[in-house]
Amino acid sequence: MLHTINKSPFEKNTFETCIRFLMPGDPLLFIEDGVYAVQSGNKFSPALEGVLKTNPVFALRPDLDARGITAIADGVECVDYEGFVALVEEHQVNSWF
Repeated sequence: MLHTINKSPFEKNTFETCIRFLMPGDPLLFIEDGVYAVQSGNKFSPALEGVLKTNPVFALRPDLDARGITAIADGVECVDYEGFVALVEEHQVNSWF
């Protein structure tokens, strides 16, 4: 199952809640303000490092660019809109709001 997070972890607890339901191997995609979670060196970095041990993590490049985020955590793969669509086509989606 593909999990998508679109809310900033600084404003909502969706990232923390999502982590509790992730199954090993489930991809996690950060979009919109959710991309703040993958910025290097923030307070969510330890949790993200834990997720990266068992799950692929993606961030939508246009959303990173729109927010001026250039430094992201090691292991996070950036995808464009085409990559986003490919992930959605490949997996059932659970959106965390």
